[in-house]
Amino acid sequence: MGLFGQVKFLIHKELVLEWRSKYALNGILLYVVSTIFVCYLSFKQINPVTWNALFWIIMLFASVNAISKSFSQENKGRQLYYYTVASAKAVILSKIIYNVFLMLLLSTIAIGFYTLVFSNPIGDPLFYFLAVIIGSISFACVFTMISGISSKAGNSGTLMAVLSFPIIIPLLMVLIKFSKNAMDDLDRSVSYNEIGVLIAINLIVVTASIILFPFLWRE
Repeated sequence: MGLFGQVKFLIHKELVLEWRSKYALNGILLYVVSTIFVCYLSFKQINPVTWNALFWIIMLFASVNAISKSFSQENKGRQLYYYTVASAKAVILSKIIYNVFLMLLLSTIAIGFYTLVFSNPIGDPLFYFLAVIIGSISFACVFTMISGISSKAGNSGTLMAVLSFPIIIPLLMVLIKFSKNAMDDLDRSVSYNEIGVLIAINLIVVTASIILFPFLWRE
């Protein structure tokens, strides 16, 4: 079985397991919906800058909850099974792709409910949604890589936080600037630099994951 076949098989496995339990998706959706509702009860009305920052804070913690257990929930027996049927590159790619789909679904529901609960100050909704899509992909790529590394170090939550910090902070700054431009309905060309930076970060993270994870997988 080639790399593509292995990735397809592992993604199908993830979907089947999630469909049977629905634990992760239901728990994350409950977290997002309840957090947005609590924010609404607390603030009622917020200015556009706070609206944008609050949304990305909610998405940040939702993505941590959604992806941090990507590897930690795999027991030793299942990891040994993966080792016999798939390569390390297939494992990390399947995790990244699955988490990207999970985050896209989660972020779509989150932005829909968020704009429903709070008044919508977005000047360019389509471009803002593009920022949400790219941001979701970025969160999935970064936290999948960090989750894979921390799982080989005893699932240390401290290690995951330390490793995530230097990547996630500049990523958040670029996302907030990109989405703020869309909120202010600025010319789309103004945000091309931010889009390029986000794409570059995603490519670097995915490439680093493919290169480094096989060394961790051997352990």
